[in-house]
Amino acid sequence: MGSIRTEAGPEVLELRLAGEIDAALRPQASESMAVALTAGTPVVIDASEVTFIDSAGIAFVMQLHHAGSEAGIDVALRDPRRVLRDVLDMIGYGDQIRDADAVVA
Repeated sequence: MGSIRTEAGPEVLELRLAGEIDAALRPQASESMAVALTAGTPVVIDASEVTFIDSAGIAFVMQLHHAGSEAGIDVALRDPRRVLRDVLDMIGYGDQIRDADAVVA
């Protein structure tokens, strides 16, 4: 089982992904995306605790990044586990999402 937690700070909104990120988390993903796109701060997706991610989870990351870009909001990844990084690289999206250190620095 997985989770998506939203933690708002003064300079960045952090989405913490943990465990299995799959279709069962669609309600959490939708809510988190709405919060992220209205926060008015850069968004960091902390993927350090992801153990599995399916196509719904990949779609969430990509949609959040795309919607953030369209809205002028920086969206970045922090510590993506290999399972996520490999899939993003395989589909040609790995270079599209910046590292979190570049956003919050």
